[in-house]
Amino acid sequence: FFFFLPSNMANHGPSYGLDAELKAKQDAKYDANLEREVIDWINAHTNAGLAPGNIHEPLKDGVVLCKLANKIKPGVVPRFAESKMAFKQMENINAFLMACKKIGVPDTDLFMTVDLYEAKNMGQVVQTLHALGRHAQKVPGFAGPYIGVKLADANRREWTEEQLRQGENCIPLQTSGSHGNANASGTFDSSREIVKGPGRRY
Repeated sequence: FFFFLPSNMANHGPSYGLDAELKAKQDAKYDANLEREVIDWINAHTNAGLAPGNIHEPLKDGVVLCKLANKIKPGVVPRFAESKMAFKQMENINAFLMACKKIGVPDTDLFMTVDLYEAKNMGQVVQTLHALGRHAQKVPGFAGPYIGVKLADANRREWTEEQLRQGENCIPLQTSGSHGNANASGTFDSSREIVKGPGRRY
């Protein structure tokens, strides 16, 4: 197992100095409306009974999150532990984050284990859960409810070998005229050179 942890994992307790300033900025950006949407969504799938303003403690052990992931995609978290031991709880959180990746949540949308376990960045936790709610739309067999905007379907185009060969023989218009006065055949057309004064070409 590896944990989604920053290098300062050992920094427990109150934040001071720069950490306190960063924490204050995070708190200021906390989206209470997004939190409420996430809470309603989690409660609908897990009956966790989460309430606004206090999602850290109910989610801290990772159990609710693992159950949520398995509700979206059964078996995506093979096992988790209902334990009071810190390392077990962090393993649960890590298992949930790995499940998010399997469901399709990009790495850039994932929180780090310490963000939840030590409440270092609950705003990012909410963002990850909201991203999970969006990407759950793409999970086969999962009927919702979902949250967030509908994800667009990928617009894939299939080309035949003949079409690909034809494309290789085409000279793009911008290429045909990219070398001064080159014509469509790619050769230089001197008839369109600008003449300034007797016998002088530019």
